[in-house]
Amino acid sequence: MNQLFCPVRIGRNQLSNRMVMAPMTRSRALGDGTPGPLAAQYYAQRAGVGLIVAEGTQPSDDGQGYLATPGIYTDRHVAGWRTVIEAVHAKGSRMFIQLMHVGRMSHPDNTPHHRQGVAPSAIAPATGMFTATGMQDIPVPRALQTDEIAGVVEEFRIAARRAIEAGADGVEIHGANAYLVHQFLAQSANTRTDQYGGSIQNRSRFALEVARAVAQEIGADRTAMRLSPGLSIWGIDEGDEGPDLYRYLVSELDKIGLAYLHITIKDNDALLAELRQRWSNLLMLNRPGRTAAEAGSDVASGLADLESFGQLVLANPDFPERLKLNVPMNKPDPATYYGGTDVGYTDYPSHNETLVA
Repeated sequence: MNQLFCPVRIGRNQLSNRMVMAPMTRSRALGDGTPGPLAAQYYAQRAGVGLIVAEGTQPSDDGQGYLATPGIYTDRHVAGWRTVIEAVHAKGSRMFIQLMHVGRMSHPDNTPHHRQGVAPSAIAPATGMFTATGMQDIPVPRALQTDEIAGVVEEFRIAARRAIEAGADGVEIHGANAYLVHQFLAQSANTRTDQYGGSIQNRSRFALEVARAVAQEIGADRTAMRLSPGLSIWGIDEGDEGPDLYRYLVSELDKIGLAYLHITIKDNDALLAELRQRWSNLLMLNRPGRTAAEAGSDVASGLADLESFGQLVLANPDFPERLKLNVPMNKPDPATYYGGTDVGYTDYPSHNETLVA
C-alpha cells in the first residue's frame, strides 16, 4: 500500500500520490449542463487523492444520454467547471475532465434537442434508460454517415480545448463502458462496411482519430483514454477478436504519447500484463469491486502505476487518510448515486466524524 502514497508525474502534472478518483456519473448538473451548485464542494472534499477524473461530461448535445449530466461546450459550462477546478486546485489535487459521448446510450427525452441518438450502426442496446417520466426503452439510434464522423471528432477536439479554458489539467477520453468510442470497437454495435467497420484496424479508427485530434489540440501530455477490455454490457460484445483489437489499439495509442491509459478490468491479468508491455507511459488501473484491503496491490505488483477508485472515494471524502490510518470506510448509499440533493453527495463524513453505517 505504501507505494500508493508516493508522488508521480503525469505529463506536465505532478501528483502528490498515486490514488485517483474514478469518473462517476452523479446526475446533479443544472438543466443546461452546467455543474451543479454543490459540485465544487463535492470534488474539493475528495481532493486528497492525487488526481480527480471528473464525471463523464458530454462534448455536445448529441453526446448526452442521461438526465442532468454536465457538458463542456458552452461558455456557461466553462465557467461552471472553472469554479469546480479552482476549488480542487486549492486543496492541492489535479483534475482531468472525462469527455463522454454516449452514442446510442441515449434517450431523446434527456437531451437538449430531443433528437435520436447517434451511433456507428442503427442497432439499439436492448436496455432501458431513466427519464423524467420514468424508465423507457432506448430507441434505435441513427447510424452516422461517413462524412459526419469527422464532425464528431471535432466535437471532442473543441470540448478538450474548452476543458483547458476552464482550468482542467487535462482530459480523459471515455473509450469504455459501452459508450460511443466503445461502440465503434465492438462488433455487436458496429456493422459498418466503410473505413470505420469490419477489420480491427477499421473499428479502432474512430478511437485513434479522437485521440490524435485531442492530443493535437491540447497536447498529448494532457490527453488520456479509458478502455474496458472484455466488458460485456448493454449489448456490447467484442467477440473472439477482442483481445487482438486491444493489442492493436493500445500499441497505436502508445505512438501518440498520451499522458496515461486508464483500464478498467475485473480479471484477465494475462491480457492486462500484455497490454502493459505494449504501453510505454503511465497505466492507471480500475478494478470494479476492489476493496480497501486490496488497495495498492496492482501498483505493488507492477501491473499499474496508479489505481483509481470509484465508490470508495464517493463515500469517503478522506479516502487516502482513512487508508493510511487503517480506519473503517463509510459504506456508499446506492439510492443517492444519481440526482438529488446534498444527501449522499457532500454529506459523507470524514473519519473523525460520525461514520455512515
